[in-house]
Amino acid sequence: MKSSSRWPWVRQGPAWSTCCSTRSWRLSAHWARPRWEAPCALGQTEFPPGMRQQVFQFFSKVLAQVQHPLLHYLSVHRPVQKLLRLGGTAPGSVTEKEEVQLTTVLCSKIQQDPELLAYILEGKKIVGRKKACGEPTALPKDTASHRDKDCSHDGAPARPQLDGEPCGAQALNSHMPAETEQLDGGTAESNLITSLLGLCQSKSRVALKAQENLLLLVSVASPAAATYLVQSSPCCPAIVQHLCQLYRSMPVFLDPADIAALEGISWRLPSAPSDEASFPGKEALAAFLGWFDYCDHLITEAHTVVADALAKAVAEKFFVETLQPQLLHVSEQSILTSTALLTAMLRQLRSPALLREAAAFLLGTDRQPEAPRDNPHALYAHLIGHCDHLSDEISIATLRLFEELLQKPHEGIIRSLVLRNLEGRPYVAWGSPEPESYEDTLDLEEDPYFTDSFLDSGFQPRAKPRLAPATSYDGKTAVTEIVNSFLCLVPEEAKTSAFLEETGYDTYVHDAYGLFQECSSRVASWGWPLTPTPLDPHEPERPFFEGHFLRVLFDRMSRILDQPYSLNLQVTSVLSRLALFPHPHIHEYLLDPYISLAPGCRSLFSVLVRVIGDLMQRIQRVPQFPGKLLLVRKQLTGQAPGEQLDHQTLLQGVVVLEEFCKELAAIAFVKFPPHDPRQNLSPAPEGQV
Repeated sequence: MKSSSRWPWVRQGPAWSTCCSTRSWRLSAHWARPRWEAPCALGQTEFPPGMRQQVFQFFSKVLAQVQHPLLHYLSVHRPVQKLLRLGGTAPGSVTEKEEVQLTTVLCSKIQQDPELLAYILEGKKIVGRKKACGEPTALPKDTASHRDKDCSHDGAPARPQLDGEPCGAQALNSHMPAETEQLDGGTAESNLITSLLGLCQSKSRVALKAQENLLLLVSVASPAAATYLVQSSPCCPAIVQHLCQLYRSMPVFLDPADIAALEGISWRLPSAPSDEASFPGKEALAAFLGWFDYCDHLITEAHTVVADALAKAVAEKFFVETLQPQLLHVSEQSILTSTALLTAMLRQLRSPALLREAAAFLLGTDRQPEAPRDNPHALYAHLIGHCDHLSDEISIATLRLFEELLQKPHEGIIRSLVLRNLEGRPYVAWGSPEPESYEDTLDLEEDPYFTDSFLDSGFQPRAKPRLAPATSYDGKTAVTEIVNSFLCLVPEEAKTSAFLEETGYDTYVHDAYGLFQECSSRVASWGWPLTPTPLDPHEPERPFFEGHFLRVLFDRMSRILDQPYSLNLQVTSVLSRLALFPHPHIHEYLLDPYISLAPGCRSLFSVLVRVIGDLMQRIQRVPQFPGKLLLVRKQLTGQAPGEQLDHQTLLQGVVVLEEFCKELAAIAFVKFPPHDPRQNLSPAPEGQV
């Protein structure tokens, strides 16, 4: 028989759309096999030129328009698998538009019927997943009738059984032809997955459509199909492998400032490099951050089974094997680049599963109180050391990383960094009674770090706030005293903001109110207590250690007069982020100047008191201190030329210290009362005390 009489549609040329409506498309296996295999063979030969594109269009239109389910048949899904292999492996293929159309149809069909996933993802030899079922298969009436016809000629339409799929009504015939069971020798990978990932690398709009198709595929509703996608396809490893490849394709050294400035990268709207703000490696950096954002979106939208598997794959293959060696490198530039990249990734991370893995990667999983000489998580210990590094740039970059961590909605982060060391309130002096009013609390001179040299330097008790009368404990007096404790901490001779036209404290109140509302909404579901845990006199006393994170912050804060201006800004920024958390223990430890500290303990306020004492001694050794301080403040605000002065580091530290005290006073004001039902004080927007 001639080919033209055997396949009459060949004479019609490339007009495959006419085949979609012809009556000759009867779904019998005897007719379907040659008519599905033949177009695939023609597409493989690519003769005449352009035939492959027509074959892709033909399959897409038929599968999309025919209402009867076709992909269950071996004579259909096998040619589809072969056709997917014909797609271009390199970005920019001439058939990529037609390929993405076919994948769109396949993913939509799988979304409608997750059982089709096993047909399209066949490839690896399935061992131990085929179970013979004694009960007849319950299928739709029309589907069963056509399937019986197919079975009578070509054998049963077979597919591997989905993991976790029960025998009986949900199971299909477990008999599978040997050629299907060992497709390509039993070693072939999922063609649909590899085709989608190849199309995702296109430089045109095809990449966006391919990413949407892959997103549709991983969000299948069936748990059995999701398990099959994870266990029997290279989906998760291939996605993470592409992420690692994009990371390695970036330049070894990138400026952290350029990385921080490249914001708003989204997988839906990739950022094209512009001549105005271009820098070496920008295109590769944008591609990497865009794919990471896509991975994060995949994990957010995918089925829980797929999301957990993909998040673990990102943690193991990218975080641990690829990124961690760069963070632990001895090269300063390598540490700076990897830390800045990690900060940028955390900034756009949204999925809970990936955030959980990132927190465990950075901080470990230990939640027991820390000890001064314990051995914390290896990477966590290195990051803490980087916060107090000899290189100020590394310290600033690492502190930015921790500040970004503190803004993520994951309770384990703040618990691992701070809260686990404050449980039980061991920082409070043993045996000290719970104060009913601020008359019974600690005076400034009784602070363990409040030395005699501090008083001898000229600092007078005028800065000590007036104690509140016990008869008017309505909350207003209490918050006034706390706020004034911070506002009056810096002596008048070291203040300069009053000489310039600045809003000062009122502006801090406005900003702190918005940040506190945002932080409160983020932690609202964590179930934090409303009041501090009562002290238990029967509980054995344990030594207090603020933890490695607070220790390095306090150490840095104690050296504020000797550190660069940019480093001081970052240290105070992290501390203010911590102070915003509405946990009563954090509020008490960081913002209550009147707590009775246990011997040898220090709080944020006691550290500030010691800094002020050191400042009062240094003021005496700086000639014309008030004038130089005012000039430095004008330089920092751009109101004076930036000429170099003597003691400039000291003077810049004094300016930061004054502003930080105002910021802490504003935070204390907007947070007060710290969830005390006896006090009902609404923070005034104007910031008036």
